[in-house]
Amino acid sequence: MTMKDIRLAMVCSVTMTLFSATLQAQDTIKANIGDSVQVAFRTVESHELTGGVAYVDVPQLLDKNYFTYSLSEMEAFAAGFHGNLWGNNSFLVLVDGVPRDAGSVMPTEIEQVTFLKGVAAVALYGSRAAKGVVMITTKRGRAAEQTVEVRANAGLHTVRRYPQYLGSAEYMTLYNEARLNDGLGALYSAEDIYHHAAGANPYRYPNVDYYSPEYLKNTYNRYDATVEIAGGNQRAAYYTNFGYWSEGTLLNFGQAADNKNERFNIRGNVDMNINQFIDAKVDAAAIFYNGKGVNTDYWNGAATLRPHRFAPLIPISMIEADDEESMRLVGLSSNLIDGRFLLGGTQLDQTNPFADIYAGGSNTYTSRQFQFNTAVDFDLRNVLPGLSFSSMFGMDYATSYNQSFNHEYAVYEPVWNNYAGDDLIGSLTRYGQDASSRTQNISNSAFRQTIAASGQLNYRRQFDSRHNVSATLLAGGFQQTTSGVYHKTSNANLGLHAGYNYQGTYYAEFNGALVHSARLPERNRQAFNPTATIGWRISNEPFIAGSSAIDNLMVSVSGGILHTDLDIADYYLYEAIYANAGDEGGAWYGWRDMSAGERTTDSRRGANPNLTFPKREEVSVNLNASFFNQLVSFNASWFASRMKGLVVQNGNLFPSYFTTGWPVSSFIPYVNYDEDERSGFDFDLQLNKKVGNADLSLGLTGTYYKAIATRRADIFEDNYQNRIGRELDAIWGLQAEGFFSSVEEIENSPTQAFGQVRPGDIKYKDQNNDGVINAQDAVYLGRGGWFGAPFTAGIHLTAKYRNLTVFVLGMARTGAYALRDNSYFWIAGESKYSEVVRGRWTPETSGQATYPRLTTLNGNNNFRSSDFWLYSTDRFDLARVQVSYTLPKRIIGDGFFNELGVYINGANLLTISPNRKIMELNIGSAPQTRFFNVGAKVLF
Repeated sequence: MTMKDIRLAMVCSVTMTLFSATLQAQDTIKANIGDSVQVAFRTVESHELTGGVAYVDVPQLLDKNYFTYSLSEMEAFAAGFHGNLWGNNSFLVLVDGVPRDAGSVMPTEIEQVTFLKGVAAVALYGSRAAKGVVMITTKRGRAAEQTVEVRANAGLHTVRRYPQYLGSAEYMTLYNEARLNDGLGALYSAEDIYHHAAGANPYRYPNVDYYSPEYLKNTYNRYDATVEIAGGNQRAAYYTNFGYWSEGTLLNFGQAADNKNERFNIRGNVDMNINQFIDAKVDAAAIFYNGKGVNTDYWNGAATLRPHRFAPLIPISMIEADDEESMRLVGLSSNLIDGRFLLGGTQLDQTNPFADIYAGGSNTYTSRQFQFNTAVDFDLRNVLPGLSFSSMFGMDYATSYNQSFNHEYAVYEPVWNNYAGDDLIGSLTRYGQDASSRTQNISNSAFRQTIAASGQLNYRRQFDSRHNVSATLLAGGFQQTTSGVYHKTSNANLGLHAGYNYQGTYYAEFNGALVHSARLPERNRQAFNPTATIGWRISNEPFIAGSSAIDNLMVSVSGGILHTDLDIADYYLYEAIYANAGDEGGAWYGWRDMSAGERTTDSRRGANPNLTFPKREEVSVNLNASFFNQLVSFNASWFASRMKGLVVQNGNLFPSYFTTGWPVSSFIPYVNYDEDERSGFDFDLQLNKKVGNADLSLGLTGTYYKAIATRRADIFEDNYQNRIGRELDAIWGLQAEGFFSSVEEIENSPTQAFGQVRPGDIKYKDQNNDGVINAQDAVYLGRGGWFGAPFTAGIHLTAKYRNLTVFVLGMARTGAYALRDNSYFWIAGESKYSEVVRGRWTPETSGQATYPRLTTLNGNNNFRSSDFWLYSTDRFDLARVQVSYTLPKRIIGDGFFNELGVYINGANLLTISPNRKIMELNIGSAPQTRFFNVGAKVLF
């Protein structure tokens, strides 16, 4: 199927129906989603789920756990999801069947989130869904009396942890030490260090703390409100959602004090019963987002600018009375802060975050999203009992841009004099000038358009009260156009579902799709994705059916092959690339003595007309069970999958003459070669018990996976460096053996290939005993957790006593490691010093040092991947606590309110970890926060 065919199908669908739907069969419209689960192009009863599917009932969750991002902490409720699905590094998000951002819909708009993990569950969505699908289904109206629900929240963010940087005097002292370590003289005098420490004149001797209350608030607020209106009758049902939220900032000076983000959304979903044979839907949503900010990155400056460099503000009251030139500069300034201060700076700091915030202008990020769905479902029982037809058309348009006023400004560097102990400014040097064009600038404009459509013929029927048959034949796809990207992202496929079960006991299901991708050579652009599932409900067998202990016990096995272009990075990779003589890519080359140079025609890569789809081959075993009249329910999956034929351009696969050094040429093509394996398990355990008037519920979810490289063309001289058999997110580095203690030890150790070393530098193990420390000594250090921690678990407890509900959520992550490799830890040259350097190596502290010697050079030997910087990311988080109370009827009466509830909650409350301080730090960005909220919900 070509994209031209898809567009024609879209036009036909709209012309024929003028309505829309969300990729579901006719029975989906009338289904109660609370009792059924939305899967690919249909719904199934929750107790009949097979093939790696998990789901979350969002309204039920919101009643006890209010949250504001659609996928927030879903790892604790949906087994197999932990930032990815079964260890795959990307998944497709569908909102009402159309590819959309998860953040484009708020939790209050959502009815259900379904996580399609296994190959059988995702096959019908084609190539772009081969690594999993997260389906978000929005709320719909019901044939019932109109209800109005209003929810309002007021919250407070408090900072969890600020970075701890050294003050000016300590920095200057240690910087002198670093220079001495490098054989240089001290830069700062003892007198200067004393004055910076004393703090008597912070304008002459600055000691700037970017995280002090002088510049930051202790807290900032967040407010949100939602109005939901739903109702209808047998002819039409409607659902409407209006939402607004606003969030402030920690910054508390200049124009940054007014920073805030605002979001307004409106959604309308309408279901119509045209007649007894035709049902239709029309959905529309709009999201308006504005972010007001300043023209600087304050947090990056806070992580890099040293405290002694300059005073942000220069007091004009300290200018000598007879300094007419300085007062003239004051009079010419357009940026006199509070009528008392000039903007400070130096020749090297003519722009800085403080001056930018006070005088550099402001900007507003604006985003607009519009979403539209139409659908129609036909009941064709007059043609054939059980037959129906469904069609869908969806279109989104999103645009964003920055509009700003950019001002130039002058900064001033004072020259100080001291008269009888009093500091006065003897003169000012101005850098730059105050200027404003009063012109509004528009930048970073971007847009994205999505068009999606599908049509499906459905058959569902029961024969002889025992044989249940379902089938779907469908054609669907989507296309996304993104600004700055030449090619549109397309997904087109024909799908077939066929299912059968006998008395709800024996199940057989086939899901397959014919997929298409324009990223491959024309003859290889189609492939077929077959998957199959068989299931057995053991609890229906006579030998168990009479058991009072077993409510439900079902085992299913799924497997299949999915062809995908998700791992093909670009279009035309199968073609050869040449840099022509006139192109910039061609090298200069002289063909004979004394001739003028000419550009050559160089090969950049070779062609591969046989390039084809990578494949995901998978088998999974799934168990669904409940016991003792729903006291205990348990779901679990085990999976093993292989990604074959991953596309790489690897020179090790070809003779050395496929590349040349000068002119630089390469004839190495992209080929299907690499292979990865993923395996693991997930589980979901639920315990529900009523004790007197209290309802208790305990949930425990867990996911474990490993993803390893099973085929690579890497060539390593030493076997311990082989990537085959190692995790895809493996951390590789050197093994540290402490610090060099003396010059003699250095001379008697292997040669250090990473630069000159001195006592106090890190000493590394010579793995291959070749007498040289270099890249060949790097070994496997641990799993990096790039796709999430190997094991993720969530535990949630709900206790309800009459009108009072208490909810507690905890999350654990274990098995991964990370490197302390940001600027807070890797400090050399002119870098800002953090608290970690207090543990530096010196001859006196060599026995207890926790940090290498200080240096003003690049520190190449010390600041590289090694287990010296490795730390475990094992953690347990008390993620949320909420206490809710619904006022009893005897208090609110039977008047204006039908229901009134209030609640308080907290998020990101506590982290328990041996490396908690590291994991709570943000360097170069806004700090992590705890969030405390009070809310109310009113039902009219």
